Amino acid sequence: QVQPVESGGGLVQAGGSLRLSCAASSRIYSVSVMGWYRQAPGKQRELVADITSGGRTTYADSVKGRFTISISRDNAKNTLYLQMNSLKPEDTAVYYCHMRALYDYWGQGIQVTVSS
Repeated sequence: QVQPVESGGGLVQAGGSLRLSCAASSRIYSVSVMGWYRQAPGKQRELVADITSGGRTTYADSVKGRFTISISRDNAKNTLYLQMNSLKPEDTAVYYCHMRALYDYWGQGIQVTVSS
């Protein structure tokens, strides 16, 4: 079963940086949108940022100016990144990679913890 796989999470102090990566376990054809969502304890899953196949980006207001989403294309396989700078304790959550093609594909999630 094709599934995005996240990496790069962990524990960081407030003000620090992390870079998340996501690659599908095998090639997914005709991906139109790739994005990052997050879910904090007791809260709903929310969009952090996404990017279309044409390069248009969308960011949650809470991360604008601090996070950057990007895609690397290598041998027609996309790797999605999320560069997170100036991290705050409220960024603590499980981060999920999402890819939209004919179907929606979700990663299993990766923990990001920001200590104060």
